[in-house]
Amino acid sequence: MSHTAMTDNWWYNFDPIFHSSRAMNDFDHTPPSSSEQTEPSAEPRKDLHIRLGHWNTLKVIREKAFGVFLEGGQYVDILLPKRYIPEGCKVGDELNVFIYLDSNDDVIATTETPKAELGQFACLKAEEVNPVGAFLDWGLPKQLLVPFSEQKIRMLEGKYYVVYIYQEQWNWRIVASSKTDKFLDPHPGRYKTGQEVSLLMTDKTDIGFMAIINNSHQGVVFHNDIHQPVRMGQKLTGYIKRVRPDGKIDLSLNPLHDFKSPDFGDQIIASLKKHDGFLPLHDKSTPDEINRFFPVSKRIFKMAIGGLYKTRRITIEKNGIRLTGDA
Repeated sequence: MSHTAMTDNWWYNFDPIFHSSRAMNDFDHTPPSSSEQTEPSAEPRKDLHIRLGHWNTLKVIREKAFGVFLEGGQYVDILLPKRYIPEGCKVGDELNVFIYLDSNDDVIATTETPKAELGQFACLKAEEVNPVGAFLDWGLPKQLLVPFSEQKIRMLEGKYYVVYIYQEQWNWRIVASSKTDKFLDPHPGRYKTGQEVSLLMTDKTDIGFMAIINNSHQGVVFHNDIHQPVRMGQKLTGYIKRVRPDGKIDLSLNPLHDFKSPDFGDQIIASLKKHDGFLPLHDKSTPDEINRFFPVSKRIFKMAIGGLYKTRRITIEKNGIRLTGDA
């Protein structure tokens, strides 16, 4: 749906009294008619603070024909449009809802799941580009604006981009930026070698793939450590290979212990036994030939077979490696 399409709370476009959360609250507290005297309501929590751009668990405080109003903390109250109301919902129930701004920049609730939240990096598709900027699909009716000033390269409709979702300081609208470097944590990451981390793959470079680590730092997976299809925007589990003295981080897509002697050596022995004691691999094999059997770099493979050769568990022949009787 285009950002110019009709908003969830469509009556805002026709009645100015509904144009803001405050106006809705004032309107709703006009003297009730006799038929409204018994309308059920619930008291909102006084110490509640709403996290805009995130999931919040909020109490239903009253019902209307077009939806229900939820306790709104600093925003007074928040509308959940009728189409998102769970079956059987009633005043006093607590609902888990995502809070964001609609096309009028009014605070509104939804039960739809966005593709990312405020303060997160994500790979999103540009659905529309116009003189205002690019509008990305983040899974909600109102698309996510990336102003031209926040585009690392000029965005094109239909393409995917890694962006960071944030709230503008001079107003409260939620926008995104593809200039992701400035949103990374500038402080050195406290990671340990071999630590499992979450990765969002970003730019492909001459040396490998850049990746965002745990939504906070940046690292690189070198080409010779990639043994599976990888694409920009892919979310993967990775491992810290090394934190350099300058703070730069090398990554692996495989647990480090899988490819260190003796563990990886045992994997080679197991594979040899499975293939009648012989594998058509040796120290002159190409990386592609090695990757047909093991998802490791040529360097790691040579180190492993060198160790097996020294302990006389294998012999290295012209056409491959062979299991010895000592293995």
